[in-house]
Amino acid sequence: MTPTVTVEEFRAEDAEPVARVRRAAVPYLVCTGEVVAWTAASAPAHQRTKWLVAREPDGRITGCADAGLLIESTEAGQGFLHTAVHPDALGRGTGHALAVAGERYLSTLNARRVHTWVPDDGRSPGFAERRGYERGRRACFLGLDLARAGLPSLPDPLPAGVELRTAEHFAGDQRPLYEADLECIADEPGDVQAGFVPYEDWLRLNWERPDIDHRLTSVVMLDGEVAAYSVAQTDGRDRYWSGMTGTRRAFRGRGLAKLAKLDSLLRSRSAGVAWAFTGNDAANAPMLAVNKRLGYTQAATEWRYAKAL
Repeated sequence: MTPTVTVEEFRAEDAEPVARVRRAAVPYLVCTGEVVAWTAASAPAHQRTKWLVAREPDGRITGCADAGLLIESTEAGQGFLHTAVHPDALGRGTGHALAVAGERYLSTLNARRVHTWVPDDGRSPGFAERRGYERGRRACFLGLDLARAGLPSLPDPLPAGVELRTAEHFAGDQRPLYEADLECIADEPGDVQAGFVPYEDWLRLNWERPDIDHRLTSVVMLDGEVAAYSVAQTDGRDRYWSGMTGTRRAFRGRGLAKLAKLDSLLRSRSAGVAWAFTGNDAANAPMLAVNKRLGYTQAATEWRYAKAL
């Protein structure tokens, strides 16, 4: 099919239209124009990220893509390509045009393999497979009506040696959170093995993001050490996304991830957040169990796909 759109490089003024496309295509994510603009401008230089937009003849943006190198991968030559098409524009060649442009750009970076996420919607997997992508792991989107959820109260008293803090407590020194995050991410199930991320890159991507709310991000301390944490990303209105919930290896099996996430959710509800969403690898049984106990239910699924370039 001949595309009815042109693919162009992203410009700063495209941030809000791109955010609208992404919210329509993946309504479970927190996405604002501010976040899109920041992400496009703040990616580490060695990630070589390029953002693209699909523009209709009348000037409307109906699709977008971002492509670059997976700098956190332990294997060289791994790239990513994420595309989104507004539901009203499906079937007009927009996704194809974005995929072609994104893969062409990755080839200039000498990427050997490209990774993407594909919604399990009965249509997108076939599109990916016709382009030569192979299916990998399944992941789940989970949702919670936070305003009406019957969340339990925090334990009173807390277990011996346990303190609850927020990320604001670490404003002067984020390294304890950085070290905890690297350890937990390394153990996350996935098709790409996570490697070392320099502290400066971690700060840019995980502390300075405009959608991360340090007041609502909860940290469990045990005997003075960071034991578990749950990152809160919000849209500044009524939506919450769990950026990452993890427990350091030495403290697992004590219910601390649930405690961190419960504290974050209770703080967020008090702040007026109405809807909470999260995502889990389908094989991540411990976190799926935590989320189920907190009242989350499955909202959608997606698949990891990859293709050799």
